[in-house]
Amino acid sequence: MKKVSIDIVSDVVCPWCIVGYQHLQHAVAMLDDVEVSVNFHPFELNPSMPEEGQNLREHVMQKYGVTEAQSQQTREQLTDIGDAVGFKFDYFDEMKMVNTFNAHQALHLASLKGKKEALKLRLFAAFFSERKDVSDISVLIDEAVAVGLEKEDVQQALAQQTYADEVRMEEQLWMQRGIQSVPTFVIGNQGVAGAQPPETLAAFIQEAILQEANGN
Repeated sequence: MKKVSIDIVSDVVCPWCIVGYQHLQHAVAMLDDVEVSVNFHPFELNPSMPEEGQNLREHVMQKYGVTEAQSQQTREQLTDIGDAVGFKFDYFDEMKMVNTFNAHQALHLASLKGKKEALKLRLFAAFFSERKDVSDISVLIDEAVAVGLEKEDVQQALAQQTYADEVRMEEQLWMQRGIQSVPTFVIGNQGVAGAQPPETLAAFIQEAILQEANGN
């Protein structure tokens, strides 16, 4: 069994990040005798987003300079893509873009307990499929408990901002490495930006395996 470790820099309110992850799962399924381990790393799409958040449609129109019709078209496109890769996007008019700094702190705690991938997927589903506010402390606690973390540990970590410095440092580290958009995959010594098709990701995985075999 060939083993490959893949780093994914992403945010839990980034739709293309979960699409990219699903594409990765399809890519792995295309390969024989390959075991992939995923390491998620933090990135905030909107680090200055206020506590109350912002209507998602308004946010997208303002940030990316698109029309309301274009924003709606993108939502519909993502919903169809989600259906194709096995993920449910449930966009609704009152949906908000929110701050994810606390979510990344909860994920940091989850990483110490071997639960980071599970919590990451749970938060993607909470935000995009279940209409939950992943900036809400109570939501973060509930979702963390759902994947096996201790409620008191999560409460304390978020109340005391225990991992704030660690998350900031890791975010800065990846930005210093040139990461400016998400998702970004690091496969072997290659950085792969965007929710690439499964075939493309499979090719990068195979290349990483070959490079390791050749000692590169």
